[in-house]
Amino acid sequence: MRTALLRGILYPWKSALVKPAAPRTWCEARRFIRTTPHLHTLTDRQRAQSDEVTMVTRPVDLLSEEEQMMKESVAKLASEVIKPLVRKMDEESQCDPTVLKALFENGLMGIEIDSEYGGTNSTFFAANLVIEELAKVDPAISVMVDVQNTLINTLIKKLGTPAQKEKYLTRLATDMVGSFCLSEADSGSDAFAMRAAAVKQKDYFILNGTKIWITNAEHAGVFLVMANANPTAGYKGITTFIVDRDTEGLSIGKKEDKLGIRASSTCPVHLDNVKVPADNILGEFGLGYKYAIEMLNEGRIGIASQMLGLAEGCFNATVPYTLERKQFGKRIFDFQAMRHQIAHVATQIEACRSLVYNAARKKEAGQPFLKEAAMAKLYASELATMTTSKCIEWMGGVGFTKDYPIEKFYRDCKVGTIYEGTSNIQLNTIAKCLEAEGFPGN
Repeated sequence: MRTALLRGILYPWKSALVKPAAPRTWCEARRFIRTTPHLHTLTDRQRAQSDEVTMVTRPVDLLSEEEQMMKESVAKLASEVIKPLVRKMDEESQCDPTVLKALFENGLMGIEIDSEYGGTNSTFFAANLVIEELAKVDPAISVMVDVQNTLINTLIKKLGTPAQKEKYLTRLATDMVGSFCLSEADSGSDAFAMRAAAVKQKDYFILNGTKIWITNAEHAGVFLVMANANPTAGYKGITTFIVDRDTEGLSIGKKEDKLGIRASSTCPVHLDNVKVPADNILGEFGLGYKYAIEMLNEGRIGIASQMLGLAEGCFNATVPYTLERKQFGKRIFDFQAMRHQIAHVATQIEACRSLVYNAARKKEAGQPFLKEAAMAKLYASELATMTTSKCIEWMGGVGFTKDYPIEKFYRDCKVGTIYEGTSNIQLNTIAKCLEAEGFPGN
């Protein structure tokens, strides 16, 4: 019954209870905007999202009706389906099959995929709202959805041939997880120092190498593998290959025993003479480096959304305790030192939300967002680190136990300063952008 109600929210045009002429849910409204002839321009679509103000003038955190409904429906799903299983999944380092099934059934694994392929046909901003809401309950599930939507689906949607889109987007929207294979032992922050090689033979390539830290690898049915097909050209030989899980020579290594986000699988992927048809090249030969940069820039907004949600979830789980716990005859919330600390963290969460939402809005509006994405990712990951540490202190001894979710948020947050670009890489990117923009008076 619960799943049927959620599907009714996310796929209203499939329900006899909703009349197509009156879009009221976020997903239906996006479908209406994208298919109504007179709303063919970005400006028209922006106006259609609000009767009073346009996307340009409204506050970045003012959600449209469909965005608000999406936010609420995902929060409900997270609370009812995911939350009861969080501790079990963390202890077992395993995503529960019922959670993965619910994500697909509710359209959360194909948010930006067009409806013709079975996707939700929504927006990049909507995807980030989903990532944020899920992270409030379990950041491990959030990152699974993040990688699927901001990296895998987006790459195939933008670069895939009609045949590739038909074959893979349909599955990715309904029942198949994807993995993005870039990192190697000697190519972390220096991503293009990769050694994975692709050798051309007739109408196919032979791939060899090992990728590490691959998110979703345990469940993935398809891998987007970056390999150098022309080493003499340096990084300009890097090409993106679509490799199916059952391809001979591809194997998944032992799952990493991680500090946090344990329900999200992270494994090495071994390529041993893997034969891949030339037709499985995604995009153009030798442009894999360009695609990786572009996708990681977008993906940083997704990680920022995850860290924002994590901070919010931890904060929301902690403050009620300070309102109930009494010491020296009064609530610990009533001590001025506590009130000031809580207010300080709340202010930083609000500032972080503005950074993250602004970056997502700018990307969606087709404006430059490189600096904003780096700032959002940097700030959100540092905020999550600070918030979770403070929350454990506010909870006292019980915050240090597994009886409360605070210690898990504390463990989960650390990876935010590492993956999809370390904090130092973000600082470098921000500095480069500032230098390129110039300064008044120079």
